[in-house]
Amino acid sequence: MSDVEKERCLAVLLDKYYHKHLRNYNFTRIRGLKNQLKGVDLILTNKFSGKKYFVDEKAQLDYTNEELPTFAFELRYFKNSIVKKGWLFDSKKKTDFYSLITAIYSDEPNKFTSCKITFVNRLKLIQFLKTRNISEKILEKRINQQKNKVPKIHLKQLHPREEGYLYFSEKNKAEKPVNLILKLNFLISQGLAKRFV
Repeated sequence: MSDVEKERCLAVLLDKYYHKHLRNYNFTRIRGLKNQLKGVDLILTNKFSGKKYFVDEKAQLDYTNEELPTFAFELRYFKNSIVKKGWLFDSKKKTDFYSLITAIYSDEPNKFTSCKITFVNRLKLIQFLKTRNISEKILEKRINQQKNKVPKIHLKQLHPREEGYLYFSEKNKAEKPVNLILKLNFLISQGLAKRFV
């Protein structure tokens, strides 16, 4: 399956889960590239208040039939040899929540049969990181200090086994992203995320 086909197949499963677990919300899947570039794949509308929330879906499609305890939050990447800002701290993104899709299983050909969905409140996450003295500026400084390019870098503000670390994906990804890797259970325990599947 191509990446586009994988995304289409996954959307079918996700929509089923959203219908089941987000009963107080109507949802609209966004197809236009313009809004997707602003970090909006889905708009949730509260059925009672009418309040809208913008959701950016992030799926671990490179790791199907595996369950990883972490998720990679993109800090920077390269495009045409130019450093670009990753989606976590990009102020142009309209994202309210990340829908992190993990443990994606395909028990049948060309069909995803199960996954886990963890919603992360983007603003709460960024504010929490600041309370831990992990701002965009501090992370950029740490990234720029990294000369020997060891892939995994521990941050003094995070316990590497329980909470998270920095990771340079220079060897296995074309865009050479630098990610803040965070443990999903840590995000849930801090009240920043909620798993509903």
